[in-house]
Amino acid sequence: MATGTALPASAALAQRAAAICLDLKANDVVILSLKGVSDVADFFVIASGTSDTHVRSIADHVTVELKKEGTSVQHAEGLTQGRWALLDYFDFVVHVFHPSLRNFYQLERLWGDAEVIPVEAQGGAP
Repeated sequence: MATGTALPASAALAQRAAAICLDLKANDVVILSLKGVSDVADFFVIASGTSDTHVRSIADHVTVELKKEGTSVQHAEGLTQGRWALLDYFDFVVHVFHPSLRNFYQLERLWGDAEVIPVEAQGGAP
């Protein structure tokens, strides 16, 4: 409360990535705060697509939109297959799953000690 913005940059970017996922109708979008739980990243954004094509489209959309806003992905995996796309931005990681793989890997359960952060509504969409 003493200085700056309401959210740290990584939290705001994780929220923005979640909103971008929702722009393309991603399902079950959640943000996990890994602060105090792991040094892997500050946040995981987890979302599901309905098909391999949908997973690829969501991941591509996140990459393009965040780059337009000045944030480039540092490492990406799975974009060609579309079963599980991983976008590593260092402070936060975006996971976009095909539903069967999300159910198999159950990241929310694996990182059960992580706080679930509500995805904030970002204006405009009906």
